[in-house]
Amino acid sequence: MTSHLVTPGIILRETETKEADKILTVLTRDLGKIAVIARGARRKGCRFAASAQLLAYSELTLYKSKDWYFLNEGATIELFPGLRRDLELLALGSYFAELTEAVTGEELPSPEILSLLLNALYALDRLHKPQLLVKGAFELRLMALSGYEPLAEGCVYCGKGEPEEAMIDIRQGVVHCRACGERGMGLSLPLSPSTLAAVRHALYGDAKHLYSFTLNKESMEQFAQVSEAFSAAQLERDFRTLSFYKSIKA
Repeated sequence: MTSHLVTPGIILRETETKEADKILTVLTRDLGKIAVIARGARRKGCRFAASAQLLAYSELTLYKSKDWYFLNEGATIELFPGLRRDLELLALGSYFAELTEAVTGEELPSPEILSLLLNALYALDRLHKPQLLVKGAFELRLMALSGYEPLAEGCVYCGKGEPEEAMIDIRQGVVHCRACGERGMGLSLPLSPSTLAAVRHALYGDAKHLYSFTLNKESMEQFAQVSEAFSAAQLERDFRTLSFYKSIKA
């Protein structure tokens, strides 16, 4: 008798295979990131088709055969319809999913990361938070949860709590005074006082209020630039979905 496991999970990636099947990359609450075969998911009338699409958050009924998980049933919890009606938002959500896939390990439960992704999508879909604000805060918090947290409490060289002409070294992952950073060997970007405050909020603030802050246009653009550059430098890779998002924005 085949035993079934029921767990909530969100689809990070879907790949079409064979005639009507999909292979899904799913971040689940109980199993972490897993690959799931959804047989017949592309057939008209498939009972779990909605649960087998990108960014669908569902209660999934799975069974395992040899080394593969198979999707038996799916009951949608949240489909984020606002994202699906807006190509820009859908592209940004897809980038969040690709970035999440890059930092999560196979079958390693990551409930904080799952919660972070769901809250980011909710902030775009329901709260209509500014895209760059959500993007920057998500990137930095995800890096922190994945073991890449930068040291942002003060200047890493002289110890000042409020660095003079603050900068962040995106390779070394440290904040420093402009003058102090001359002894470093990395690549540093400037941080206005409000941007530094936003970086600290994204790293150390209450997860429930991660997107509860505001920035003026200049600081928000700087915050987004710093967060994206830091993530790319730490992971040493580009993201196809990010390039697509930028092409739409342009």
